[in-house]
Amino acid sequence: MAQRLTYTPRVKTADEVITEARDDSQDALLESLALLRELHAHGVLETLVKLVKAGSGLTTMTLHMLEGDSSTRLLRNLLELGRTLSELDPESIGTLGKAADAGIREGARRVAQGEGAGLSELLGLLKDRDVQVALGALFGTLKGFGRALRDARGETGEGEGQRRPDEERNKNRKRRKEM
Repeated sequence: MAQRLTYTPRVKTADEVITEARDDSQDALLESLALLRELHAHGVLETLVKLVKAGSGLTTMTLHMLEGDSSTRLLRNLLELGRTLSELDPESIGTLGKAADAGIREGARRVAQGEGAGLSELLGLLKDRDVQVALGALFGTLKGFGRALRDARGETGEGEGQRRPDEERNKNRKRRKEM
């Protein structure tokens, strides 16, 4: 009778297992290395290392920092700021951000060239369409800001001496007709 054959597969070495896993996960490894480089470049890894090394001491220190009225106020302010920022229209913020950037660059250019502005130049700038649009945006922002402040105080109606521009024009037209 024939003897039974026994086969015992060879156990892979640690190097073989790692090589096989590396070959199977090459794309994932490349992506994770790119992520790791970004985290390092932005200082996140350093912060995480400090966080892990500090352990419970960091948690205790954080809790001590958050004790008291000022910390409660800080947290409330952060939450309110977050709520306010979430209500802003991203397109409007983008438009205003680009406009602010262009304005800052123009201002820096004028400062670098030593340009000032006299009264005659200021009056001349009022004819410039870019200045007119910017002033319109600025005054619109101030008007909205003021309206929100009045609403927050519970103030209703128009304030004393406050009229809409079209009402003022109509009033002036009536005066001219009477003369």
